[in-house]
Amino acid sequence: MQSIVASFQECEPTCQEELVDVWCIVSHFVACMTAILNQMNDQHYSVYIETFQTSSELVDFLMETFIMFKDLIGKNVYPSDWMAMSMVQNRVFLRAINKFAETMNQKFLENMNFEVQLWNNYFHLAVAFITQDSLQLENFSHAKFNKIQNKYGDMRRLIGFAIRDMWYKLGQNKICFIPGMVGPILEMTLIPEVELRKATIPIFFDMILCEYQRTGEFKKFENEIILKLDHEVEGGRGDEHYMQLFESILTECASQYPAIFNLVESFVNLVKGLLEKLLDYRTVMSDESKDNRMSCTVNLLNFYKDINREGMYIRYLYKLRDLHLDCENYTEAAYTLLLHTWLLKWSDEQCAPQVMSTEFQCSQTYRHLKENLYEKIIEYFDKGKMWEEAISLCKELAEQYEKEVFDYELLSQNLVQQAKFYENIMKILRPKPDYFAVGYYGQGFPTFLRNKVFIYRGKEYERREDFQAQLMSQFPSAEKMNTTSAPGEDVKNSPDIQCFTVQPVLEEQPRFKNKAVPDQIINFYKSNNVHRFHYSRPVRKGSVDPENEFAITISPLENAIETMSMTNEKILMMINQYQSDENLPINPLSMLLNGIVDPAVMGGFAKYEKAFFTEDYIRDHPEDQEKLNRLKDLIAWQPDFDDKRVGRPRSMLRSYRQLSVISLTSMNSDCATPNKIAPESFDLEVVLPKPVKSESEKNVLQINPNPEVKMRRSKKRTKRSSVVFVDEKATPDISISDMKCLSRKYEFMSDTNLSEHAVAPQKSSVLKQMSSVSRSMPTIPGLTLSIGPVGPDETIASHRLSQPVFPSTSDGDKKTFKKKKVNQLFKTMGTEISLNYENLANDFFSLTKEYGHKLVIGVRITASNIVVIIAPVTVSLFLQRISKVLEDGKQPVEQHFKSSSTDP
Repeated sequence: MQSIVASFQECEPTCQEELVDVWCIVSHFVACMTAILNQMNDQHYSVYIETFQTSSELVDFLMETFIMFKDLIGKNVYPSDWMAMSMVQNRVFLRAINKFAETMNQKFLENMNFEVQLWNNYFHLAVAFITQDSLQLENFSHAKFNKIQNKYGDMRRLIGFAIRDMWYKLGQNKICFIPGMVGPILEMTLIPEVELRKATIPIFFDMILCEYQRTGEFKKFENEIILKLDHEVEGGRGDEHYMQLFESILTECASQYPAIFNLVESFVNLVKGLLEKLLDYRTVMSDESKDNRMSCTVNLLNFYKDINREGMYIRYLYKLRDLHLDCENYTEAAYTLLLHTWLLKWSDEQCAPQVMSTEFQCSQTYRHLKENLYEKIIEYFDKGKMWEEAISLCKELAEQYEKEVFDYELLSQNLVQQAKFYENIMKILRPKPDYFAVGYYGQGFPTFLRNKVFIYRGKEYERREDFQAQLMSQFPSAEKMNTTSAPGEDVKNSPDIQCFTVQPVLEEQPRFKNKAVPDQIINFYKSNNVHRFHYSRPVRKGSVDPENEFAITISPLENAIETMSMTNEKILMMINQYQSDENLPINPLSMLLNGIVDPAVMGGFAKYEKAFFTEDYIRDHPEDQEKLNRLKDLIAWQPDFDDKRVGRPRSMLRSYRQLSVISLTSMNSDCATPNKIAPESFDLEVVLPKPVKSESEKNVLQINPNPEVKMRRSKKRTKRSSVVFVDEKATPDISISDMKCLSRKYEFMSDTNLSEHAVAPQKSSVLKQMSSVSRSMPTIPGLTLSIGPVGPDETIASHRLSQPVFPSTSDGDKKTFKKKKVNQLFKTMGTEISLNYENLANDFFSLTKEYGHKLVIGVRITASNIVVIIAPVTVSLFLQRISKVLEDGKQPVEQHFKSSSTDP
């Protein structure tokens, strides 16, 4: 019968119809065989067994029968909904298996006649029978379950008890099936049937005892059950009830053997901990939150690392790597693979099986595998903009190429790659990420999160509010904690999430000490390779905080100084980045400045003015005078730098400029400001200074030693400037070739070198930033105003308001016409406000009070003062009327900007 079935299985039908015909014939033969076996009684079985003349013939028959039964059980020849046929076949097979098992006990159990392969085939057949889908009654409906239970009974329990009895009859031969039968027995014990579990779990202790008596330990059994348990639980088997039964039964069995009780107890705790983590992992794998899946995977791989299971540890490393790649977390993926390389050495020895991975099966030696891993990790670091880490690995590879394998071609490619990474460090902007501390308190979270605090690294430009909202969406039933204090015991009973921003603590870098290191290099270590973080929270005065006895109380004034210092440092860092690369997108800087001068919450630094710069506060706190001056300087944007390198500003506002312009590139846009000038953009004309009448004024820059602060409206219309301003007392002999250099980057110069610039002014520059005195600088997408060279025929003098401002144009010169209209618009509007350096802080406050809601359209920075040009209308009106100017060329510009009662 077995040969007939095999012949049908080996044939290769050429079409679907032929396949159906073959299986139809096979099902007929199986039905006939089932009917014959069903008609046989005990005497028929005994007579048939005695017909075999030799033991080898009987062994061959039994082995072939067991293989055929297992094949028919695994590949059912009947449709899945033919439940009656399947149950009849199972009942007949179960009776035949038990009869053949009696024959095995009688003829092939003694040591002289023991057949290991025959017994092995029996156990595998019995386990395949008990785990088949058609017998898993808990998966059926209640009505179907009762019908099968009443007519056929639970055949799993019958075959399970038979397996237990056959195992205990093996005696000293049990060692032959360790660890081979650990997996099948485990699969049987995981079936969710209580009585079956209670009957079969003790087999595990018998295996432990058997191996311990033979070798003095049970490492083979332990390793096998950990490996198989991982696969079985991941496949959907196992539950908490099984974990409890496993612990109680094995502990009870071990209590009768004091010599191995402690070893068994440690093993049980190990399996229990693994089961907890595997069940969490199986549960969270169906969760949509990839963060939870990552956390659970890390929890599990760390467990395998602690118990020295390298194979399983590496297996979950690659699972974690895949999760990071799905989220485009290239840096985290690189660090994950780096853990694998730490298990390898630079050697030409053959790789051990446990350190191999399916992805790098072609790597035969440790060296080859580690080299392939390094190349993949460097690729991930490059995508994650972690070029410092990539360079470190490149150097290690270069050393191998140069001194070990002497492959100079690979060495040259490696050095070229390093050079590219160094260039990226200095030229490519890398936003500083924020870090968030997140605590999960209460019983509503998985065990790998419950009552634990984690540090999360935010993505580029990710705000805490957005990050917290994403966390709350993952746990809708959790409450949000609004404090940074540790929760009490009552809070820990209900699910609560605590989220707040923490600041990384820069680790000391001895190699940078007392050296002039560029900001691009330092900034990396401010946000990376950090292990400590700090944060501030309110501390009650008087008694020691029991939760934090080392807490330091700082005054609100000190907190304001610290906040402004960090803000100024962040702004200046970004300005230096823009100085080094003028092609960087302006969006990060515009977002930063907009959040400072026009804060959406908390009121910004204007609150400091109301709180500290009042007569009452100054009178009541004379000891804070030095701190108040410090805060004034910080708000006036005058941080004190210890770095004396050229290009680093000692004061941003006191930096020398001949020409400066406020770029409108970043106006009226929340994000995505274009890097290049849009096709519809305009070029502003450069207004050259009028000729000087006095010969002595040609090359002398007048500086008033005691200048006064003047806030006035210009009386003469001719002094109303355009967006571009020129110091009229400076040298007027500026050539057209000099004007072409305006678009180049301009380094911030230290104010200690003002005398040098007074004698020989530098070429003009464009300040591609926004004014710090403007409260709101919205951005206009696609509108960019920049400086362009002046044609020799263009007018220089300013027009009077009553004169026509637009020359006649032809139909083919509309673009030039629009350009002149925009330039004339800026020439004929605005109020000049002069700010004196000696009293800059107070003048700044006055300026923001009176003109904070107006638009800044120009700034002129000289060695003696700063002149700010304020538009006579608000931002919204300005944007409306500038569009009218571009559409209407008939009316003078001032007609569009006359003050009206509707203007605020």
